[in-house]
Amino acid sequence: MILAAGQGTRVRPLTKQTPKPMVPILGKPVMAYIIEHLARYGITDIIINVAYNHWKIENYFGDGQRWGVNIGYAYEGVREHGEIVPKPLGSAGGMRRIQDFSGFFDETTIVLCGDAIIDLDIKAALFEHKSKKAMASVVTLEVPKEEVKNYGIVVSSKDGRVQSFQEKPSPEEAKSNLASTGIYIFEPQVIDLIPPDREFDIGSQLFPMMAEKGLPFFAQNRFFNWIDIGRVADYWAVCQRVLRGEIAQMDMPGREVRPGVWVGLNTSIDWDTVNITGPVYIGSGTRVEPGVTIEGPTWIGHGGLLRQGSRVTRSVLFDYTRLSEGSVFEEVVASPVYCVDRQGKTTYQGDESTSLRWGDARA
Repeated sequence: MILAAGQGTRVRPLTKQTPKPMVPILGKPVMAYIIEHLARYGITDIIINVAYNHWKIENYFGDGQRWGVNIGYAYEGVREHGEIVPKPLGSAGGMRRIQDFSGFFDETTIVLCGDAIIDLDIKAALFEHKSKKAMASVVTLEVPKEEVKNYGIVVSSKDGRVQSFQEKPSPEEAKSNLASTGIYIFEPQVIDLIPPDREFDIGSQLFPMMAEKGLPFFAQNRFFNWIDIGRVADYWAVCQRVLRGEIAQMDMPGREVRPGVWVGLNTSIDWDTVNITGPVYIGSGTRVEPGVTIEGPTWIGHGGLLRQGSRVTRSVLFDYTRLSEGSVFEEVVASPVYCVDRQGKTTYQGDESTSLRWGDARA
């Protein structure tokens, strides 16, 4: 099961009109990488719970045929004043609703969040889960002590049995530096612990209950790539890592026309006058006028327009973003409507308090 019903409020404005699992990395939704990874391990039956902007997920992934998997959906919402509105049941509540409806969790099931890219050895994680006769397992990663405030922290004994949870503790209060990665393995008995027909959360309610009851609940401390997009600053940093080629199986699309410079089809670039230092990707239908400077790692989506003398440094420009003449965009994530710096400060197009000038290339 992939959890995809949340609003993604911490990464707004990226998620204002887009579900968080649909936020693109190298032009492809985050959740597409997750499904590809599951398929590589022969996991072919996937349920996705959805709520906000659910049709964007459903329209993109469909029945999963193009990935060689079967995808089903569980919409979480209610009717209010004659309108259907999203109302997530919490990560655990959504699981219980699916189980009561179809018995999907009658076998050992992997549950993971739809907003992080992983390369976890799923076979090894399942083997450890089975060998410990665990009812539930949570996959953890060690994080620096100063970063524990950003995560759910798992406190476990030497044999890995979970003793307690701390939700985003301060570094001074943290009893561990093992962060929950939002990857879980559940036996069917776990679902029976979740109360039906109500909102219920895995990390803040189900897991503390299991630890308190002393059930066979274990933490797995594994080393793997876990690329979490918890905040806008994380998204910027993730894109920088991916563009630098630091993440396996995430290759630059397009055609490499110069060392470290990839382009899509139907681009218009004045190669004699532009100054481009890779790694850089320039999407299809994009026009780069004379005198433009692009310094990588930078991603420029399709349909963009970089006017004469503009400069882009270590940034992500979403599709159809137009930069005005002489504009300087450094270490930002920008769309035709907004621009967010790497600390998460957002400026909207037309704001007179900023010197940045940009807009929609389609206009």
